[in-house]
Amino acid sequence: MQIWAVVNQKGGVGKTTSAVALGGLAAAEGKRVLLIDLDPHGSMTSYFGLNPDRLELSVFTLFQQRKTLTEAIVENLVHTTSQLGLSLLPSSTALATLERQVIGQDGMGLVLTETLKLLQPDYDLVIIDSPPLLGVLMINALAACTELIIPVQTEHLALKGLERMIHTLQMMARSRKHPPHYTIVGTMFDRRTQASVSSLRIIRNAYHEQTWPGKIPVDTKFRDASKAGVAPHVYDPETHGVSAYKSLLKWLQQRQNGDSSSKILQSNSANAVNGTLEPKSERALKSKPESNYGA
Repeated sequence: MQIWAVVNQKGGVGKTTSAVALGGLAAAEGKRVLLIDLDPHGSMTSYFGLNPDRLELSVFTLFQQRKTLTEAIVENLVHTTSQLGLSLLPSSTALATLERQVIGQDGMGLVLTETLKLLQPDYDLVIIDSPPLLGVLMINALAACTELIIPVQTEHLALKGLERMIHTLQMMARSRKHPPHYTIVGTMFDRRTQASVSSLRIIRNAYHEQTWPGKIPVDTKFRDASKAGVAPHVYDPETHGVSAYKSLLKWLQQRQNGDSSSKILQSNSANAVNGTLEPKSERALKSKPESNYGA
């Protein structure tokens, strides 16, 4: 079972859309896919027509009953969706109270890891939608996953969030014998704006080995698919956005199969220079012609 976590310490970068789009496409290929909503805001839960304010059984139940969890208890929390092979473990707004409840309690960062051990025979792929704040919920996602996907909106304010996320991963790597791969994905790309083009160029220069070569474009059909409560490829399989996610899924699958030579958590990945991300060698950045990184 593969476990992918979609994370960033900045909200509004396309985490939920990425998780649903990738999960839906994998399910369409015949994979048994479980989506897990770890965000107290419950965006993914709402996406599929559930109300995170009213759910009595949710991800929060895992933490409440962590000492007595069984496969039957966990299966009772899972909801089917309208797409064959795509299931959802929903969130609850009660998760917002979790941080103050876990103070002084051991093992709270491994609740999701232990839960997924119970579900291993049932799913081929698990995709976790993580909250944008570093806390016990994100730690659960980071501890459980085998692959990290970091969506980054291609605009300059989002670069600081990426910098914080990479710093968090470097800290986590010290406590894990085998830290997960991570892939940076440029999202909401608009070739018409200089800000979007230049931001993507900066990301690719600073994190060349860890950045997916493609990009997810701005696509209004994502919003329409969310309103309809279906994965983007179900709503309209021919959009540019869906095509981009198909390419990303194929790339991630090849990476999981060992076809990618990407290096993990390089210590020289990036520095903060004047509020923007730059590689440690400014000469390396300036020596690459701008045309190499165009849309």
